[in-house]
Amino acid sequence: MATEMLPLFRLLQLVSPSLPTGGFTYSQGLEWAVECDWVHDHRSLIDWLQSILHSGFVELELPLLKRLYAAAQKQDLVTFLHWSEFALACRETKELRLEEMNRGRAMAKIVQELDHTTDPQWLEAVRQCQVAGFALAALRWDINLQNAALGYTWSWLENMVMAAVKLIPLGQTSGQQALHYLSTHTPEVVKAGLAIKDEEIAGSCPAFTIGSCLHETQYTRLFRS
Repeated sequence: MATEMLPLFRLLQLVSPSLPTGGFTYSQGLEWAVECDWVHDHRSLIDWLQSILHSGFVELELPLLKRLYAAAQKQDLVTFLHWSEFALACRETKELRLEEMNRGRAMAKIVQELDHTTDPQWLEAVRQCQVAGFALAALRWDINLQNAALGYTWSWLENMVMAAVKLIPLGQTSGQQALHYLSTHTPEVVKAGLAIKDEEIAGSCPAFTIGSCLHETQYTRLFRS
């Protein structure tokens, strides 16, 4: 029983805010969205995050996670590198690219220290892309793809809601209500994202990108992006 439960504990570890990848230091444009009143309460936060889930996650994040996981499963380093580089190329602003690389380096360090058998060539791919590190760690820790995708989505949602609680500001209870509501839609988001074909991978969130661009020059900031 203890062995059977280990992948669940590893998934909880991987999605925990205490994992030292610095996810809690980023708002991904949300700070600017609050500054210009695009997001100002519980309802507008849900609308903002839901639009990203149904575009950015369904059409980009989850399809990339699936392909990185499959490449690692097949020990196909060339394909793993391809999708890692593709993920980085899809980060549309300087802040988003720096976040991806910073968190990728942190993830590579975690994977290296927790699994000393990882080939340095795989770690090099992880250093430029945190989603690659998530996929590789999930595979190494026997977390199946479905659960890895659910955990990846949950981790992002939790970080964004935690940021919103500070920025709007939103009460802790309202934050939990938003998280509770959005998480009920997560299974359908994951199902749709894992069904996307190669030629359909894209994802377009103009307001998200604009928010990230303008955040670079925002006068007062709590978050790095």
